Amino acid sequence: MRLPVSPLLSCLALAPALATAEDLAATAADDAQWIMPAKNYQATRYSGLDQINGANVGQLTVAWEFSTGVLRGHESAPLVVGDTMYVVTPWPNLLYALDLNDAGAIKWVYKPAPARQAQGEACCDVVNRGAAYADGKIFFNTLDDYTIAVDAKSGREAWRTRLGDVTKGETMTMAPLVVGDHVLVGNSGGEMGVRGWLAALDTSNGHIAWRAYSTGPDEDVRIGSDFAAPYATGKDLGVSTWPKDAWRNGGGAVWGWLSYDPESKLVYYGTSNPGPWNANQRPGDNAWTTAVFARNPETGMAKWAYQYNPHDLYDYDGVNEHVVLDLDIGGQPRKVIVHADRNGYMYVLDRYTGRIVSAGPYVHTNTVNKVDTQTGRPEMNATKDVPEGHTTRDICPAASGGKDWQPMAYSPQTKWLYIPHNNLCMDMETTPVGYLPGTPFVGAKVAMKAGPGGNRGNFSAWDPAAGKQIWDIQERFPVWSGALATGGGIVFYGTLDRWFKAVDAKTGQELFRFRTGAGVIGQPITYRGPDGRQYVAVLAGPGGWAGAAVAGDLDTTVPYGALGFVGAMRDLGDHTAQGGTLYVFALPQAPAAKLAAGAAK
Repeated sequence: MRLPVSPLLSCLALAPALATAEDLAATAADDAQWIMPAKNYQATRYSGLDQINGANVGQLTVAWEFSTGVLRGHESAPLVVGDTMYVVTPWPNLLYALDLNDAGAIKWVYKPAPARQAQGEACCDVVNRGAAYADGKIFFNTLDDYTIAVDAKSGREAWRTRLGDVTKGETMTMAPLVVGDHVLVGNSGGEMGVRGWLAALDTSNGHIAWRAYSTGPDEDVRIGSDFAAPYATGKDLGVSTWPKDAWRNGGGAVWGWLSYDPESKLVYYGTSNPGPWNANQRPGDNAWTTAVFARNPETGMAKWAYQYNPHDLYDYDGVNEHVVLDLDIGGQPRKVIVHADRNGYMYVLDRYTGRIVSAGPYVHTNTVNKVDTQTGRPEMNATKDVPEGHTTRDICPAASGGKDWQPMAYSPQTKWLYIPHNNLCMDMETTPVGYLPGTPFVGAKVAMKAGPGGNRGNFSAWDPAAGKQIWDIQERFPVWSGALATGGGIVFYGTLDRWFKAVDAKTGQELFRFRTGAGVIGQPITYRGPDGRQYVAVLAGPGGWAGAAVAGDLDTTVPYGALGFVGAMRDLGDHTAQGGTLYVFALPQAPAAKLAAGAAK
């Protein structure tokens, strides 16, 4: 049941001074904690902790584990604040507080009771990608379109705000980002004909401060006189680049990652595919879908935007993370954001202007011949176009892209990115489709399959300054988990066939593997416990789009299930079952340390 909100608690929640962006950045820099899914505003997913390192990581053992009681895709990152770990599950979006002083004993559980109907409206499993902490509260989204703030100590609800309409196919799966006194959240549902948006809520009371749409007139998109798109000009492009009124159901959902640059004071995020997938029904560039926005988080006004895939043909959402970095490129210091797009190209953009610094393929791709850095437009391979009534074969990457939502990590030690990604192609056919609220608005039949070489996933190191791959590991299935880089010179990731691994950050040599109870698609984190030891934690439980065949118990004889992903994952059930378990790893304690810990307790 949901705990009631007492008037006294509501007053007390307002008593502490609200944290500024600088305060949160300083808290995020404390490697003992992990207060936001990406570790920090820059979305590096890097921790400087080095107690676990290349010399000893092979000795890791399970310190404790916890069953969430939910058997769908576990894509979230746990949070660690002080001596408490917070875990959000897939639907029904349970929020657990676990005691780090007592091997994960439950302090409290908050049950938001989201609408059952939301399960049927989610396109790609009922996942949740995590929570965020600020001002003594945990903020997270529920599948039925609520953002909720819960008191971090007591588990009592501070406020809840409804932001969308599940009856129209609108859901929420993304992890919030708190910047100053605003919590930023976005919607899901590009396959249901929703209109995408990013909204800012007041952290103290949940009131909506602003909402910026991805499509429509400039006023709705929050584009003003100081907006400067580097490669596009004109007023109301969110209308004029669409057929009449098509932008109203045009997608552009904001279900992926947000990052923030304290220097430019801009938040960066991507928008999803246009609707429907059948591009023949929406001639034009379809702004501002499959794009990146840079916005002022206080006002919501857009500073610039860049569209990765104008008139997207293949469901190449632009929601993947934008990592904020300072790089030396060609002997010149550059302030950039780095984005591995679904179209298979790694983009390095100037974070003040949005102009392309570099763009090159990081996976096998035959849909985009090159990206013109002068015009910003991708040069498309016309032989992979998808006219109605025709099946176009061997489109690479598939709709899930060279990389989907699964977040990469960046190590300041090596200055490399560590990318979990896919090696998938697809056959695609388009058919006419009409819009009906709350039903799929796709107009395409897709069957995915393994890409060149037969492996369906890779984990690789990439030098973003030089624009080249350093090393690569082939995996049986798409690597659908997040990555974690640490000061110990190691990188962690998980696989759908039940392995949790650590590899050497410089060479890619495998140093540790542990067989989990179910496939891993969660985001690993690391923290320093109250006992001074370094821990690594990850959620196991297959699902999401890649694992839908197992999570949803789908008929694998039909390759078009889960929007075509079943075609590439028919054998997944031979390698994992459903699950939902948190694993926490640590190095074994020396006998003297165990005795000292026991005496202290």
